[in-house]
Amino acid sequence: MVARPERGETGRRSGPLAGVRVLDLTTVLLGPYATQILGDMGADVIKVEAPAGDPLRAVGPARHAGMGAVFLNANRNKRSLALDLKNPAARRALLRVAESADVFVHSMRPQAIARLGLAYEDVAAVNPRIVYCGAYGYSKDGPYGHLPAYDDMIQGASGLAALQGRPDGRPRYAATVIADKTVGLSVVYAVAMALFHRERTGEGQAVEVPMFETMVSFLMVEHLYGLTFDPPEGGTGYQRILSPDRRPYATVDGYVCVLPYTDRQWASFFEIVGRPDLARDDRFADLSGRTRNVDALYAALAEILATRTTHEWLTAFEAAAIPAMKVNEPDDLPADPHLAATGFFRTVEHPTEGRLRTAGIPVSMSATPGGIDRPAPRLGEHGREVLAEAGCGDDEIAALAAAGVLVEPR
Repeated sequence: MVARPERGETGRRSGPLAGVRVLDLTTVLLGPYATQILGDMGADVIKVEAPAGDPLRAVGPARHAGMGAVFLNANRNKRSLALDLKNPAARRALLRVAESADVFVHSMRPQAIARLGLAYEDVAAVNPRIVYCGAYGYSKDGPYGHLPAYDDMIQGASGLAALQGRPDGRPRYAATVIADKTVGLSVVYAVAMALFHRERTGEGQAVEVPMFETMVSFLMVEHLYGLTFDPPEGGTGYQRILSPDRRPYATVDGYVCVLPYTDRQWASFFEIVGRPDLARDDRFADLSGRTRNVDALYAALAEILATRTTHEWLTAFEAAAIPAMKVNEPDDLPADPHLAATGFFRTVEHPTEGRLRTAGIPVSMSATPGGIDRPAPRLGEHGREVLAEAGCGDDEIAALAAAGVLVEPR
């Protein structure tokens, strides 16, 4: 992409996506997580919000209304433009901004974005080079295409909730918004690939990232299992992953995660724990046998690991190069010695929210590292500057504000 002249945020950002402008019409977590990653990597992300703001602003503890903890954790490196897009003047103003954008991301159902006059065809009419990404519940081409969806619905529809419940027959959700964040990562790679295509050809395009299909693809890598074959060679579900004894194991004083995997690692494990009889057991001699007999194997692990302290086990396993780790509570992570040594958690000063802790950028790049240089914005904080950059005059901006179409911080 050709970098623009330095102006506003675009001119001062660094990273592999410096010079890329993203219009972000997403809410809650899927889209905001994706666009935050783009912003961390240097893109100028303009978060376009409704007058009431992203609903995520109300989630979690807060020092001021509209600045909840989860919002702060998913919206750094963005500028906020708050418009009532049901008003034709606001739509016209947004399309002015879209003329200079590289990426347009939304998380509305296709029917809803079309009603606003902001479908791909509408945006491409003013900017044919736009990479236009829709991320929503189900592909628009299928019978579910009109249905609303959040993370819980997709965990259920994709098979994840049922897989989580197979050990006891009670479907349950994962204890994280895994569908939103997994699909958010898919948005990032889809947008990046579309930008790469545009760099080579000059062509923009429409991109669809449906949650349902993305999560089915994600889960079925290992869990399609016997249905991989036609006719089937058994049912779905990777046995090792679904074993009821696949869990952190109790020790004398806590819990430990351990996973010998190769034949050599298992031989070392049986020697360390004083169970040479298991090393000679035909059921556990190779990976195929261990997979078939995984319930018996993991039940034995649970019994063995309860006999020593966590520290004793970790010391022995590290010496034998057997993968193992203690179980951390989320509250433990800011003080974790590895994360502390790598500087993963950072503290930043927010102009209205004070001192904040934020998770760092997990990806490192030697030539074009990303950065965190803008905290999550207040609702409408950057509306005037974004519209001015798009060529809107002072009188036009003032009229939008006076009509309540442009919302600014109170």
